[in-house]
Amino acid sequence: MNHVNHVIQVALVGECMLELQGEALGTLTQRYGGDTFNTAVYLARCAAARGLSCHYATAVGDDGLSAKLLQRWAGDGLALDLVLQIPGRLPGQYLIEVDERGERSFSYWRDHSAAKAYFDGKLTPLEQGLMRWDALYLSGISLAILPPAGRERLFVLMQALRERGAAVVFDNNYRPRLWPDAAQARAAFSRAFELSSIALVTADDHQALFGLPSLEAAVMSAQELPSPELIIKRGAAATLVRSSGDAAWQQAPTEPVDKVVDTTAAGDSFAAGYLSRRLLGDSALEAARFGNRLAARVIQHRGAVIPVAAMIDLMNETSA
Repeated sequence: MNHVNHVIQVALVGECMLELQGEALGTLTQRYGGDTFNTAVYLARCAAARGLSCHYATAVGDDGLSAKLLQRWAGDGLALDLVLQIPGRLPGQYLIEVDERGERSFSYWRDHSAAKAYFDGKLTPLEQGLMRWDALYLSGISLAILPPAGRERLFVLMQALRERGAAVVFDNNYRPRLWPDAAQARAAFSRAFELSSIALVTADDHQALFGLPSLEAAVMSAQELPSPELIIKRGAAATLVRSSGDAAWQQAPTEPVDKVVDTTAAGDSFAAGYLSRRLLGDSALEAARFGNRLAARVIQHRGAVIPVAAMIDLMNETSA
């Protein structure tokens, strides 16, 4: 995956929502975020200076909140040429409540969000630019928010990119409340795994989706997925890595953290760290190690996207 003298073009598909964090009916802090959006921001931070361009594919409305989001996204280092503005639609919104252990619970207001309608019309800028992309990144949430016809268009795009040799990366974020039932989610995830060249699998999400009896059973099941390159995240246990063409599994240790403040975006930042190294030519194992270092830093701060100053050393760290 080493690209010499070439700006690597990465498209990331999903939704950025308005984020409210704090105590319900109490003091709330307003931010913005979303799984693939968080990954896009961290990826831009880690790799933009090394020749990687991050393009976020989503939709917003024509309202004031949407306009301010676009300004912020540009300031976050993202290219906005794939963003659609849909009149009459609004950004989605969610509330995060964090307990004393740093674990989160979510409440969503997204039924009429603009991002759900991204594929409703004619060919999107994402589809029109098929030949541009060196990599496409999406998640289980990207699939969940789309209606069936839009999901099918995304699958077609994944297949076309995979056939022309681009990296197609699927992260298995599973949120049951976003799906009508588990059967539909399982069918969509199975298709995505078949179409992806790299799969990032959180073991407990895989366990929940497929109704497996234990985390160990989930890991065994994930190891049989069809994606050529597999990364299996197991919480504090070492991350399992198998790169394309290699039958052996390797282990990337996680980073110990004295105090977990907020687990928001732990997996999203891991994905960004992994891709920032992998797309620039590092081995899958080294990429996973860097992903774990970045995730460990992120969970020591509140919010989905931590301040640049809190990770500047990692941004300046050279590849292995």
